[in-house]
Amino acid sequence: MPSQNDTKQQQFRETIDRLVEWSKRYAEKVLSLPNDSFEKTVMVALALCFACAVVVSASAVALKPLQVSNKALDMKKNILDVVGLLEEGEDIDEAFKQFETRVVDLETGEYVDTVDAGTYDQRKAAKDSTMSVAIERKQDIAGIKRRENYAKVYLLKEGGQVKAIILPVHGYGLWSTMYGFLALEGDGETVIGINFYDQAETPGLGGEVVNPKWRALWKGKKVFDESGEPRLGLIKGNVDPSRPGAEYQVDGLAGATLTSVGVTNLVRYWMGRQGYALYLEKIRSEKG
Repeated sequence: MPSQNDTKQQQFRETIDRLVEWSKRYAEKVLSLPNDSFEKTVMVALALCFACAVVVSASAVALKPLQVSNKALDMKKNILDVVGLLEEGEDIDEAFKQFETRVVDLETGEYVDTVDAGTYDQRKAAKDSTMSVAIERKQDIAGIKRRENYAKVYLLKEGGQVKAIILPVHGYGLWSTMYGFLALEGDGETVIGINFYDQAETPGLGGEVVNPKWRALWKGKKVFDESGEPRLGLIKGNVDPSRPGAEYQVDGLAGATLTSVGVTNLVRYWMGRQGYALYLEKIRSEKG
């Protein structure tokens, strides 16, 4: 005696067979209609739309692995670039092998081994209420609303010692959330470089955050003052190297006051207690 599940499967197959048979008969009917028939015109148009939708969907599925691969490759290029190790024509994957990728718990500053650094998506985690925390408005100087619980860090080591630390940062500018990397020397406070790989600021104004000449101004700057508070930021106009505090200052972006403020705020937020401060304290204490 057939089971209830077998009976349902049989009924499903019979329904599909009837639909196929009906479709064949209807297709034959439509094709037999005159070419100027309204019904034939509509059905042919719908059939073409359906065929195109199938092709587009299939292409999206087929190309997904390539898109993921290209995104990962671009991220590696930006990490190499922010520390000055990106060379023309080199094998990006091979060059990236010199970095060690770790995941940090931002609440404690400790490494987390229970999260796979290779698959962890920090940007996605920031939008997931189970993997992030809401930021109080008065503390949210970077304008990001939520902060992920865990963050990736990329370490460049030499002789067993940390030579460079690359930290993902993001914050709101004038028109967009700017995503980038801030690279520090092994002391956890001296800047090697900064870059923004995803931003939509005004070209020629706030968009100058990607200008190599402006980015070069960051090298050698200090993040924290003597009390340990993040002080690095942009000023209005140009920095006078002879004035006290110049080591914490970077030239502002001409004609882009709000983007400049946004860059300052995102750097100070991520270098603060809600960001990487505890982790960087740990790095400095280990170096003695």
